Amino acid sequence: MSILDAVVGVSEKQLAECDEFFHLPEVNRIATAARRREALAEFAASGTYDLTADELLIGAKLAWRNHARCVGRKHWRTLKLLDLRDARTPEAIAEGCWEHLRLASNGGALQSVISVGPLPLGDGREYRILSPQLIRYAGYRNDNGSITGDPAHVEITEMVTRLGWRGEGTRFDVLPVLISTPDVPLSWFDVPRDAVLEVPISHPEYDWFAELDLKWHAVPAVSNMDFSVGGLTFPLAPFSGWYVSTEVGARNFSDADRYDMLPTIAHKLHLDTRSERNLWRDRALVELNIAVLHSYRAAGVIMVDHHTVAKQFIDHVEREAKHGRECPTDWSWINPPMSSGLTPTFHRYYDPPDLDIRPNFIGRVGNGCPVQG
Repeated sequence: MSILDAVVGVSEKQLAECDEFFHLPEVNRIATAARRREALAEFAASGTYDLTADELLIGAKLAWRNHARCVGRKHWRTLKLLDLRDARTPEAIAEGCWEHLRLASNGGALQSVISVGPLPLGDGREYRILSPQLIRYAGYRNDNGSITGDPAHVEITEMVTRLGWRGEGTRFDVLPVLISTPDVPLSWFDVPRDAVLEVPISHPEYDWFAELDLKWHAVPAVSNMDFSVGGLTFPLAPFSGWYVSTEVGARNFSDADRYDMLPTIAHKLHLDTRSERNLWRDRALVELNIAVLHSYRAAGVIMVDHHTVAKQFIDHVEREAKHGRECPTDWSWINPPMSSGLTPTFHRYYDPPDLDIRPNFIGRVGNGCPVQG
C-alpha cells in the first residue's frame, strides 16, 4: 500500500482506472482534457469524485459491452440511466426500484435500464440491494420436504418471513426487495403490483398448458452486482434488459432444482418416461419453450429466442472486430442451455474473459449475466 492509499483511501490502480476511463474514445467525445485533470485531482485529494450523468451513462453502456457473460451485448447503446445517487434512505431507494421496473416494463416494449445509487461512504459503509433480482418468486418449504414456489429462494423466503413478511403461499408470490443502507442495515419493501409485469404461460396447440398455471415476470433486473467505472465502485446498480426464452423455459421452469416442470409436461404429452433413450425430457423441453415464446408474444412482451440472440451476438463480435476492439467472452455463458450446437455461438472461439477490463459489472459469488436470469 502506498502513502496515498493510506491517506485518502484511493489506490494507484483506481487512479489509473480513472485516467483510462477519461481516455476512452466514447468518453473523450464529451469530457475534455481539463475535465479529466479535474477528476483525477479531486480523486487523488479526497478519495472520490463525482461523475456527470453523461459520463455515468457512457460508463454503464461500456460496462455492458465489456461484460463477458452477456449474450445480449449488441444492444449496449440503447441503455437508459436512472440516476439514484441522491437516494440515501431505504424508502427513496425502494421508490427508485419501482420507477426502474415501470420504466423497464414500458407496457411490454421492454427497455434496457440501469439505476445507479450512491457511492459507499468514506468509512466503507455501503448502499446495497441484497435481493438477487428486483423480482423473484418465493419458495416455501413444506412439512413433507417438498417446495411450493421457487426452490432457489427458500432461504431468502424464510429470512423475510422471520422479518415479518407474509406471502400468500402460492407458487408465484413476489418476494419483497431487501435494502441495506449505512444507517439502516436491513429493510424490506413489497414490490407494488403495478411495477410487476407478468406473463401467463399457454401453448398455441395444447389447451391444457394453461391449466398448469405457470407465469413469469417480464423484466429480469439483476440487483446484486457492483458497477465499476472510472476507479469508482457503485454497489447499488440494478440492471435490466429482457429474457432469452431459454432462461425461462429451459432453466427456471425446467431445472430439477427450480420448478422442475418437465415430468409434468411429459405426462400431459403422454410420453414414455421410463427410459432416457426416449428423449422425453427433450420433447417436453421443446414444447415448454414453444409455450414460453408464444405466451410472451401473445402478451406483447419482448423476449428473444436463443437462435436469434446467438446470431445477434455474432454480429456484435464481428462489429467489435471492425472497430479494432476485443470482445471478451465466457463461452459457457453465451451458449443456450438447449440446442447449443444449432447456434453459431457454439462453433467458435472468443477472446477470453478479462477480469480487469473496466468499466464492467463485477459479480459477487454466483452472479452472471446482468441481462438474464
